[in-house]
Parts: sequence; structure tokens; C-alpha cells
Amino acid sequence: MKYPTTRLRRNRQTSAIREMVLENRLHPSDFIAPIFIMEGEDQKEEISSMPGYYRYSLDHLGDELEELIDVGIRSVLLFVKVPDSKKDNKGTEAVNEKGLMQESVRFIKKQYPDLFVMTDVAMDPYSSYGHDGIVEDGEIVNDPSVEVLAEMAVSHAKAGADMVAPSDMMDGRIGEMRKALDEAGFMTTGIMAYSAKYASAFYGPFRDALDSAPGFGDKKTYQMDPANIDEALREVELDINEGADIVMVKPGLPYLDVVRAVKQNFNIPVSVYNVSGEYAMIKAAAEKGWLNEEEVMMESLLAFKRAGADLIATYFAKQAARLLKTL
Repeated sequence: MKYPTTRLRRNRQTSAIREMVLENRLHPSDFIAPIFIMEGEDQKEEISSMPGYYRYSLDHLGDELEELIDVGIRSVLLFVKVPDSKKDNKGTEAVNEKGLMQESVRFIKKQYPDLFVMTDVAMDPYSSYGHDGIVEDGEIVNDPSVEVLAEMAVSHAKAGADMVAPSDMMDGRIGEMRKALDEAGFMTTGIMAYSAKYASAFYGPFRDALDSAPGFGDKKTYQMDPANIDEALREVELDINEGADIVMVKPGLPYLDVVRAVKQNFNIPVSVYNVSGEYAMIKAAAEKGWLNEEEVMMESLLAFKRAGADLIATYFAKQAARLLKTL
């Protein structure tokens, strides 16, 4: 024979055999759907840099949540757009029990109690400087910021959040949050730590969505350098030791090697954030007719699973889940 007897194409001959030997599968329960919430009434604003994605006032949020539930999405991750008038350098509005985040959590848990609600814990949406911590003499200070973040986490738990998701990258914040939550009686409230969050150029559309771009400098003194992977493993290990229940790598597609390394080194659920810039690139190329949007979307999401992600936070959550129902 001209060729060897082992022919891998035998297992690719029909859709049935391809499905039988499939190594990785996507399911709607893999997805975490980010939700942007704004103040006011009768508001549904498309985010210009994220085509097809919206900010909602609470009175319009129900329709979106029902669509997510209908396609099998089990979890949402909440972000709020805070008016400039409520921003300061201390995170005052962030810990307001009647603040937009807290009211949003109460609304969702009352109307849709089976949805698993995660909340963003970070100061940048509330900061007059657009940074993830308190600013003193041009420096983002760590320990005073952690105190506010821990208080914020407790306020979200009081409102009914199932899990808090600190995205700030301050040192030691997971341990302080876990301690504060436990002391307040919220031992079952989980923590999904943004453990390996890189100082990435892929966040631009998200910052448009929340008007949370830094007012000066950048975030390189607290978010990670894109060149580093060993440091990511150190960050993950510290967060696990401090009490994280899930660890996250952010962004997604440019950091699949980090997702794989985390999964191989730690026995803990791993999430990945398919960030706004990744979403916007696919949408823009599809609008130009350069890519097939659905095919590229699903290939990208499958890449996260193949790399080792258990959960995927993605702006494609509803679209992908709806497509999966038809397959």
C-alpha cells in the first residue's frame, strides 16, 4: 500500500461519527452573560462600539433576562454605568445600599430567583479618576482600596448576589473579601477572582460602555504585563489560597496559553473573559463581509473550551446559546 493503514479521516466521514468522537462541546450553561445597567427609565441604548449590545434601565432589563433564560443561560455578570455626579475618589456610591448595582441585584433575584447573579466588584465605574482604586498623589493605593472593595462585596451579598467578581487586581483583596463576607454571615457567597487580568488594549469598547476609561495614565501598575505567564500562575495561586472559588483569565483569545497553564496547574474551576475588543473585531469583520460571524463566533468559543476553560464570560452568550439550540 502507498499509505499507512491508520487513516484518521475514517472518523471524519459523516456528521454522526464526527459527533461521536468530539473532544470538546459547548453548552449554554458554559456561558456567563455580561449585562450593562444604567439609571433612568425606558432606556435601552446600543453601545456604538459593541454592535447589538445594549445598556438597560431596570424597567427594560426583564425582557433581556427572559431571552437569556429561554436559550438556557444560567448566569449573568452585572456592570453598572454610574453618572459623573455620583463619582468620587472614595467609592462612596459603590457601597450605597440603594445604589444601582444593589437595586439591580434585588430586582433580578426577586423576579428571576433561579438566575445565578454575579456582580462586578471594582471602583473604576465609581471613580472620578476612572481607576480601580483610590488615588493619592497620582498613585493608585492598594490597601485603602481593598477596604472599599471588601465593603462593596458585602453590600452586593446583602442585596442577594450569589457570587462577587472582583476585577480590580489589587493585592490581597480576595482574602479581605472572604473575611468580610464570612464575618457578615455570607459564607455561601462565592468569589470569582479576576486572577490573571492583563493590561490589555482589548478593553476599549467596554470602557465606552461604562464610561470608565482612566482619567490619567494607564492601569499597568496593577493589571498584568501581557508578556508574563509565570506571574499569572503566582496570581492564581495567591487568589486560591485567599479563598477564590473560581479564577478568571482576561482577555480570552490572545491568552489561551494562560488558560491552559492555569487549568493544568490548579484543580479549580477556570473562567475566561471573551472581552469587548474580541467581540467588536468579529462583529466589524462580519459587517464587512470578511468573516462568517456565526462560524467564527463558535470557533472562538470552542477554543476557550479546548484550552481548558470551564466557564466563558462572553457578549456572544445569547447568540451562541440560541444557535446551539438549533444544532
